[in-house]
Amino acid sequence: MPDRLIAETPFVRRARRTSRRVRLFCFPHAGAGASAFAAWPDLLPPEVEIVAVQLPGREDRVGEPHPASVDVAVRMVAVALRPYLQGPYAFFGHSGGALLAFELARALRKRGTQPGHLFLSGQSAPGHDVAAPELHRLSDDDFQAALRSLDGTSDGVFTDPELMKLLLPTLRADFVLWENHRHRPDQPLSVPVTALGGDTDPRVPVSGLRAWEEQTTGAFSVEVFPGGHFYLHDSEAELAALVGGTLLGRELAYPGQGGRNR
Repeated sequence: MPDRLIAETPFVRRARRTSRRVRLFCFPHAGAGASAFAAWPDLLPPEVEIVAVQLPGREDRVGEPHPASVDVAVRMVAVALRPYLQGPYAFFGHSGGALLAFELARALRKRGTQPGHLFLSGQSAPGHDVAAPELHRLSDDDFQAALRSLDGTSDGVFTDPELMKLLLPTLRADFVLWENHRHRPDQPLSVPVTALGGDTDPRVPVSGLRAWEEQTTGAFSVEVFPGGHFYLHDSEAELAALVGGTLLGRELAYPGQGGRNR
């Protein structure tokens, strides 16, 4: 029977592993929920236990109010994950989820704990963002067109008026959250960081990925995959093999063909 994510708390969807050596917390992109990582339990080695984080306003929590700010979101998640921060753990986040993972790591440092590794995907380092219109200020039609151009949402969603009516407030609220966030400089982290992205992502150039090195004194690497902002949809197995192999300190095979540049 395939492994799957099970809801244990409002914030936690976990695929429990009896042979766990490390726990990987995954933070989805703006507008997405824990189901973005539904396939990962079957793609990661059995020693890596995945916990996908479900924020208020997402998926089965769609009726709950969104966090008012990134600081509020970080405090909420820090409290919710406290019982799970036992033993070795790491963070993976994509796009806005990468910023949440980074800010959460900085907040946890003040509480005497840090992840053993940060995987920051589809997001430029603070201060290195590409100048682009703030999506949350666009009209509904322009907002949907901008989202469609990122190629991260099924076309069927955009052609379903009732579904879009339900999803638009969540999507817009997430972009409000992240586009209004202002980075506060602090001492670099001391944890290893892997920055990941697509080689044709118009919002996140490779230079923006490399700039994450400024945010850590630990080991640093960049992994560039074929594709755009949502490269991970087409490279999910290879990405999971890279993450799992990094956490376990060994190369892992993955199904299919592909390549990436370091």
